[in-house]
Amino acid sequence: MINCNPVTTQQGKKADSCQTFLRVEFDGTVLGESDKKQVDPVEKCVDFDFTCSFHCPNDARALSDISHKPIILTVTELLPEEKKVEARTAVLGQAVVDLLPLLQGQCTFLSTVALNPVTRSSAKEIQNSSSKQRLIKDFKPQLSTLEVCVSVSDLVLSEAELSASNLLTVTVETAYSLPESWMLPSGPAPFTYTAALEVPLTAEKDQVLLFCEGQFKAGGHREEKGRQRKRPHQALLVPGNHFLPDAFFQAEPIYEEDGELTGLEDQEFRNEAETTKSRVSWDTEMHCFLDAGGTTRLRQTIAENRLWPVEIMRSSASLAKIAEENLEIPFHGVAFVDVGRLLYPGVSHVRGAYSIHPFSEVELQKKAKRSVSVLKEQARDAADLGKPRAVSAAGSNKGKAGKHLDGNNKGARDSKEAAKKQPHNQSRIASSVTDSLTEHELPHVNTERNTYVEARTYIIIEIALEKPLVPKTSPEELARRVKELIPPRPPLPAGPCRAERAVLDFRRQIGNMETMVFEQCNELFGTRWEDSVDCSWKQKQTELRGALNVSGRYFTYKEQLKHAVVRIVRDKMQHTEPFGNPQELQAFVSKLYVYLVEEMHIAVNETSSDDVSNEEIHLSVSQLRHFAREANLTGDYQQAVRYYQELVVRQPSEPSHKFEWGSHYVLTGDYMRAKECFHDAVSIQQAHQPSLMMCGVLAMMFEHYKEAQTFLERATQIDPTSVVAWTLLGLLHESQNESILAERSLLEAQRQLRAKEAKEQTQREEVKKDKEKDKEETNEKEQQENEEKSSLACQSPTVDQNPKCADQDAGAQEKPPAQSVSSRSAPSKVSSTIYTETVQFLLQNNALQIAEQALSQELLWSLGDRSVSYRLHLAMLQLLRADYCSAVASLREAMLNSNQDADVWALLGHCHYLQGAISDAQESYERSLNSLQQLSDSHLVLLRLGSIYLKQRKFEKAKVVYLQACERSPSCLTWLGLGTAFYRLDELSLAEEAFTNANHLNNQNAEVWAYLSLICLRSGRHKEAEQFYKYATRFNLQNESLLKEFSELQDQLLVSRLDSCFGASSEAGCKYANTVYEDIF
Repeated sequence: MINCNPVTTQQGKKADSCQTFLRVEFDGTVLGESDKKQVDPVEKCVDFDFTCSFHCPNDARALSDISHKPIILTVTELLPEEKKVEARTAVLGQAVVDLLPLLQGQCTFLSTVALNPVTRSSAKEIQNSSSKQRLIKDFKPQLSTLEVCVSVSDLVLSEAELSASNLLTVTVETAYSLPESWMLPSGPAPFTYTAALEVPLTAEKDQVLLFCEGQFKAGGHREEKGRQRKRPHQALLVPGNHFLPDAFFQAEPIYEEDGELTGLEDQEFRNEAETTKSRVSWDTEMHCFLDAGGTTRLRQTIAENRLWPVEIMRSSASLAKIAEENLEIPFHGVAFVDVGRLLYPGVSHVRGAYSIHPFSEVELQKKAKRSVSVLKEQARDAADLGKPRAVSAAGSNKGKAGKHLDGNNKGARDSKEAAKKQPHNQSRIASSVTDSLTEHELPHVNTERNTYVEARTYIIIEIALEKPLVPKTSPEELARRVKELIPPRPPLPAGPCRAERAVLDFRRQIGNMETMVFEQCNELFGTRWEDSVDCSWKQKQTELRGALNVSGRYFTYKEQLKHAVVRIVRDKMQHTEPFGNPQELQAFVSKLYVYLVEEMHIAVNETSSDDVSNEEIHLSVSQLRHFAREANLTGDYQQAVRYYQELVVRQPSEPSHKFEWGSHYVLTGDYMRAKECFHDAVSIQQAHQPSLMMCGVLAMMFEHYKEAQTFLERATQIDPTSVVAWTLLGLLHESQNESILAERSLLEAQRQLRAKEAKEQTQREEVKKDKEKDKEETNEKEQQENEEKSSLACQSPTVDQNPKCADQDAGAQEKPPAQSVSSRSAPSKVSSTIYTETVQFLLQNNALQIAEQALSQELLWSLGDRSVSYRLHLAMLQLLRADYCSAVASLREAMLNSNQDADVWALLGHCHYLQGAISDAQESYERSLNSLQQLSDSHLVLLRLGSIYLKQRKFEKAKVVYLQACERSPSCLTWLGLGTAFYRLDELSLAEEAFTNANHLNNQNAEVWAYLSLICLRSGRHKEAEQFYKYATRFNLQNESLLKEFSELQDQLLVSRLDSCFGASSEAGCKYANTVYEDIF
């Protein structure tokens, strides 16, 4: 039902005697006319109070018509009798109302629409240049308005139908870089520019969309960025109603488009084409309603074939004329629009530039799997009907095995019948604002189709959906799924309450006071003041009190302790009010004194019991992580586990420790414990992205694909810029043959990688500019200094010239090394791809199975080209799998292009070292350390090179290498190696110091205890040697050479001491021999 309320009008010259009536039309059918109403001369309005209705069939075809065909309302004025010439009426204006809200769940809506006049001047203003369009948009003159209320008795779509349906919107914007032949004079017949495509309508029918209102425009300027979108079916609309209300084109960068011609090399061409060259502009938007079956079929169609053909033609004859005379469709081109992105989760919009190719049925079959041209079928059907269509955008539908009709057949008949019913002036409206097709067509044969390729013609098309075909999982839903798989860990118990904190603070202050009092005693009486007999204990107390008072420490202690006592009274004893009775005050003070004395004794006892533990070296978290990583690299996995346990105990709320522990278990092949560690990390912090990714990796390895998808999708939502997370998600979809989802993830990964590289490039350029600026300033200062020197020493020019020559020579000598540095370090900067980034993450966390899968994709992506980056990562994978021969071969291939890369030489050294090729390993390690490029991680290289030097008894070189290791990243093993080198060089004091440092960092290393025992034996400290040897055996000393050396040294010392014993007197020698035996055994 359509109800028309009062209309306010500014039209008509004689408002006091003007009579008007209203005509309502839909889809070429007149729904009704109102009674003739008199214009109110005061209010300048007409109250039509007119209601009409029409039956809306509930089928997909009718609903699709409702989505893009408006209701047309025409206000007509009755002319006075004396002015009757040709007609009795004159059209005042036309308004349109879109029925789209009915398809969006509304039962009724009220719309106030503009009543646009029907004048040739207004048509010229609307259809003129884009600047005029902008003027119309910015300046809107006062127009008449019409209030229209549209309502339905029942919902057009039920809630179930509404949720299952969708609304497809196709917008054909502009074709650029037109062929040269299009610029030639066209003769008397104007050309029409048509675009056509076929879209699903229902589960069994398709619908053809025709865009026939293309306008040829000369170049020299760009299209307006904020221009308004146009309606279809413009033939029967006045120019003011061609535009959709509140629908404008938004500017979008080329690199963010979804189509073709988005590369850097294409942007310059497009900028020139869109500025200087002529173009054909449609700017028309058409809606298509899809029911549940149509939506499902659309999804299936895209999955089967993601390329949609959009056919283009330029013609001056109707389609029926072309079919009747059996002519080729002139300038027949086709653009293949890739709509596969519409199957990406959450994506409902595709827009881009698409190249127009000459139409070929072979290419159409090959790319779009269609055998018949849409335009040819439209022409054939139009010829069969004998009713060529007007130049208006309209849709036709067909069954899968049916015919394409030239537009809506029913609409054509209704339009013709409606035209018979219309008065002559209404027919004149259409003829005044549209151009009819002529009967003549300039011949264009197939050879002219190649002009599209020569001109590089392209068209911008947008396809959008109201709702995505594949809904995107919300972050809240993914967080809920992760929470179900890995429940969050309950919060740690709360810390001590305020009362407990007050007591702990008091005990800490007592401990501090005790330390300071002992320091004062040491200053007064020395370190052994307790054993002094010079003065009595009471005298010492008196002297101590006097010293504390004189130095002011007593008052400092008292002030520090006062705050702790106040907190105990306030928080522990809960007393904050003043005492009114002295007896109560005295009782409270007595109670407080007793409590404080008890707490003091507890604090003193705790301090004395902690003396031993306080002497231990407290390793930092960074040291523990470094030692754990070192233990993994050297194969001491039990020691690595101990370090990780210590880290977790110290910081139970830090998920990274559990993550690194899980990577350790992946290295050892204990995947169940690794999974437990990664899950613990996620339970500690639900948004810990590295742990989520490794949870997904392990789920992929165990073929738990749903869990893996949940973890990886959650990881991409936590950090949308993560290249690794998107690539892992793409690998997961590829393993399940989900090509569309895999493509979406991998494309997003590539986009994030490009953004990352662009950001890094910008930062490098800024740093380079700063360096060049600093260099210029330095050169200017040097030049000024040189000028000053030359001016001062102008009396001896020969002397002045020499320094200049020397500077020039020095500069000439300095340039080649700088160039050699850049040339030698350049090969290390291999190009990065999404797969190499992901492989690096997987290898760091020892996920070799998925890393191999990523490497295979890298090889496919590069079309079999084994790049340097690929060979390096393949070698790392083979090294971790203990396939040393293959790793060496891969590294040799990589070194053909980058033989100066320090990391490559280091990897090669590791392969030789693990193979037992010590000399080759030594050479590789030395080349990596001597390279001008800095190693990314030199710790393991220094450790292994130092051990090689020790085996070769090159102790001086070993000392230098281990000293370098201790300076860069000290650990127990670096100090152990340094101490061993010193020991072999008979520098026992330095060796003992190095072993002591090693013992402080790890007091469970058996070799450290063994070397300390050897040093004590050689130094004559037999009791210490015996104790240290016990620790060495306790920690399971496995070094056979050290055990043998210790035994031989004991025998030597025994023999030498026995010789000295028997060389003395017999009685004294026997006693001394007994002492020797007791010491040794």
